[in-house]
Amino acid sequence: MLGAVLAAALVLAFLLARVFINQEQFPVRMNGKYGFIDNSGKLAIQPQFDEAGTFEDGLAPVKVGDKWGYIDAKGKLSMPPQFEIADPFSDGLALVGSNHKFGYIDKEGKFAINPQFLGAGRFAEGRAPVAVDGRWGFVDKTGKFVINPQFEEAGNFSDGRALIKMNNKFGYVDKEGKIVINPQFDGAGDFREGRAVAQFGEKFGFIDKDGKVVINPQFDEAGEFSNGLAPAAIGRRFGYIDKSGKFVINPQYDQAGDFVNGLAPVWLGERQGYIDKNGKYVWNPSV
Repeated sequence: MLGAVLAAALVLAFLLARVFINQEQFPVRMNGKYGFIDNSGKLAIQPQFDEAGTFEDGLAPVKVGDKWGYIDAKGKLSMPPQFEIADPFSDGLALVGSNHKFGYIDKEGKFAINPQFLGAGRFAEGRAPVAVDGRWGFVDKTGKFVINPQFEEAGNFSDGRALIKMNNKFGYVDKEGKIVINPQFDGAGDFREGRAVAQFGEKFGFIDKDGKVVINPQFDEAGEFSNGLAPAAIGRRFGYIDKSGKFVINPQYDQAGDFVNGLAPVWLGERQGYIDKNGKYVWNPSV
């Protein structure tokens, strides 16, 4: 998930704690159940859910049994479990799965775009990637295509760019669908803070919005920048680099997620914890 970003995986991005800018509560697992901590590491919502996503716009997806619903910041169900898949809200809408198709709901739980797509990503900058007949394009919030299905894969818009795949290579388009960075990478991720991870053969580096390499390919896996840091791996261990490509938190984790509000999720085996930007645990790894 933190290496080459494949659009088919976008619908489950939150399972690896892909977090968003406004998040103030963070999912944790204790004794097989999920609850939430605040950014001081204090338990804010007692563990009671079978799985949990991240908060955005005051709501977070949670799984009860085999269905997903949404809770508010106090842990109260605002939408009963009813979906096969549920993503965090973004840009006012949330991606959900029903009857093996994907659509989008508003914060009242009403479908803004009915389930009809075989693959989909999250809304950002008024666009969302969706798949029809094996090709990916982009729709607006009415469900109308604004960039016709033509790509092998597609990612989320960020910083005015969206990842696309053509002829088995990854590049980027702008909001009108014009290719602004030619497909040339073996894998790539969304732009964040003016940088995007890109794969060159078996190594990962970072490019700027013009497609110029700004951190040379040297990592075995890498994620996206947030709060000025990005997860990156040497061998099978993840740490965090700054925008010069220097490790500021040494590789020591089995998996690592984005920093948001000064915290990032990290994993040791199946145990998940949270660290601050100094690498200090505010929530010790737990299961």
